Amino acid sequence: MTALRIGLTGGIGSGKSTVAALLAARGLHLVDTDALARELTQAGGAGIAPIAAAFGAGVIDAAGALDREAMRALAFADAGAKARLEAILHPLIGEQAGARAAAAGGAPVVFDVPLLAESNRWRARVDRVLVVDCGEAAQIARVAARPGWSEDAARRVIVQQASRARRRAIADAVIHNDGITLAALAAEVAALLALWLPGAAALPGA
Repeated sequence: MTALRIGLTGGIGSGKSTVAALLAARGLHLVDTDALARELTQAGGAGIAPIAAAFGAGVIDAAGALDREAMRALAFADAGAKARLEAILHPLIGEQAGARAAAAGGAPVVFDVPLLAESNRWRARVDRVLVVDCGEAAQIARVAARPGWSEDAARRVIVQQASRARRRAIADAVIHNDGITLAALAAEVAALLALWLPGAAALPGA
């Protein structure tokens, strides 16, 4: 029997990464697609040459990596630029994610995918979808507290992402991470795994 594959998603500032860490701590094999995107766009990464060809040297920094601030500014200003970047990176991320999942050794896999709701490709790859949800005010406050971010920048990203309703519509389960403690969040994760993976307590690291 194939190990369960969970697609984890949530809007920026929802606490999705915290839930991903809690799942990994309970023995699930985590495949972080944001981390894969960073690998692909670092100096020498497989995404650098096609990105430079599509957008020019202005989005590549002096070290040969993607200049994220320049690319973010371009994507905010031009929705077509964002789509072109995704067309380059998403197939590469998919290939790498498949390879990382194959190395799970039979353990259940959780794919941390920020844009899962926007991608038909990802929904077909997973057995269950877990959405981490919270109110927009909480999202903005969390993101604005990050270095280099502002409330306006957070709002612009939220508008470009799938709506909360769209994410919830594809969910097999929703964790509401708004106004709760880390301990309460961990308890919700444990309760969900008890339903989806009755043997989760016996997994390595659980």
